[in-house]
Amino acid sequence: MNAFMKYVFNCQVHKVYHRFGHTETKLKRRAQWLKPEGHETNITIYNPITKCKVPLILKNKNFLTWYICGPTVYDSAHIGHAMNYVNSDIIRRILSDHFNINVVMAMSITDVDDKIIALSKEVKQDYKDITKHYEIEFFEDMKMLNVLEPHLYCRVTEYIPHIINFIKGITEKGNAYAATDGSIYFDTNKYGMYGKLANPILDNTHPDKKSATDFCLWKAAKENEPFWESPWGNGRPGWHIECSTIASTVFGNSIDIHSGGIDLIFPHHENEEAQSCSYHKVEQWVNYWIHFGHLFLGDVKMSKSLKNTISIREFLKKYTANHIRILCLLSDYRTGFKFSDDLMNNAVQILHKIEHFINDCNSYIGGRWNLGNVDEVVLLSYLEETKNNVNIALANDFNTAQAMKSLMNLIDVGNKMLHDPKGLNTTCSTCIPAVAAVLNYILTTFSKFGISKSTTADDHRMNNIVECLVKFRNTVRCRTLEQDVKDKVLLAACDEVRSNLSSCGVIIKDSKTETSWNIKKY
Repeated sequence: MNAFMKYVFNCQVHKVYHRFGHTETKLKRRAQWLKPEGHETNITIYNPITKCKVPLILKNKNFLTWYICGPTVYDSAHIGHAMNYVNSDIIRRILSDHFNINVVMAMSITDVDDKIIALSKEVKQDYKDITKHYEIEFFEDMKMLNVLEPHLYCRVTEYIPHIINFIKGITEKGNAYAATDGSIYFDTNKYGMYGKLANPILDNTHPDKKSATDFCLWKAAKENEPFWESPWGNGRPGWHIECSTIASTVFGNSIDIHSGGIDLIFPHHENEEAQSCSYHKVEQWVNYWIHFGHLFLGDVKMSKSLKNTISIREFLKKYTANHIRILCLLSDYRTGFKFSDDLMNNAVQILHKIEHFINDCNSYIGGRWNLGNVDEVVLLSYLEETKNNVNIALANDFNTAQAMKSLMNLIDVGNKMLHDPKGLNTTCSTCIPAVAAVLNYILTTFSKFGISKSTTADDHRMNNIVECLVKFRNTVRCRTLEQDVKDKVLLAACDEVRSNLSSCGVIIKDSKTETSWNIKKY
């Protein structure tokens, strides 16, 4: 852009902001991000204000506060929501389990809003019964997805007194005004940094608004709708004030991380930041914003309002929680992508490969694996390189996709050694510690990512039964193969056992002399 074009562009921008009460000075302050004072973590994180990665600095050493926008409980959660919550769970686990940071998290539950009220009227059911039903369903969905619970669930209706006091604080500072119907609006002209996160989208639908960028803090009551008493008359909270109040009540005038879907950048998060800075008299309320990319069906964002969703429970009939977590690990949390069977099949195959490697390592360590040509020095060298690369990747804006490449490369190296036929019957016992070290690292790392592996006493008993059956089958098969004249009936019986066990989820792998098995997880 040449100098003249820059001048024309700046003049046009100035006209727009001047029209709606913004001055050129305020516009220059819009994109500022204040680097926090505190403790370095050696982690970088993408900053939507600066549009680049910045160092993660915490107010308190190894202690991080995190507020996450939770569900509006008027319908079942879909896999687009699941991706958001699984991605946040992965980052939370990386911070706490990999970098040893004590993460304290609070999540909002929106249990009163326009959509809830509309559904209540449509089905002629009390809004409280509707929200309770979908809240319980959401909790169950998160448990099935192995998403850790936040330390605090915060229902909007339980914070109404706090919300009223929060709005009073803003109005007393002169940064809000009353409309003729009794609604209260935030005055963006009085706030010098509106547009910090995104360029404002003008909305002049309410005739009493002073500016098209002003937004509602308190909605005046309408007939046959839930309401609460306030100094401005009966009504209920606006959308954005709810999260500002809840997060401020829990964490105060500064939060380390605030997260949500990328669609919440504007207006929700922009308005949260504006009203919270105004209330607390600070220039920066949230130090780091994290936004998760959309999941698309075709070219359209998956959305309840568009009715193009796949519910979490429908998804889990075909896939597992580990599959969607692998899909998240392979992706950039900030980038949206199109959901497809090909994507899921890739995640299934990668998880399958990981599980087979774990099973093969266990077989090798347990003396049930006579193949392999393990080079201890080379394997341990790859292990150390992988550890270093994974640590660098995770410290670089939680780059799990790069970390997964390093982990799968280590598995490829281990697989090549374990399946090298040159090592038949020559496994060296001194190589067992190296294989065990790799196995331990793989298990620990994927556990830190939230890949679940649940075992019970019944699981162990069943594993022992399968182990006995597989050993018996292997003995029969090997003895039959050693005979000059093969007994086709016995070999067919062995094949039938393998086929029947496969239909039950037990996968048998035969080599020339040995047999291994594992439980299929999908």
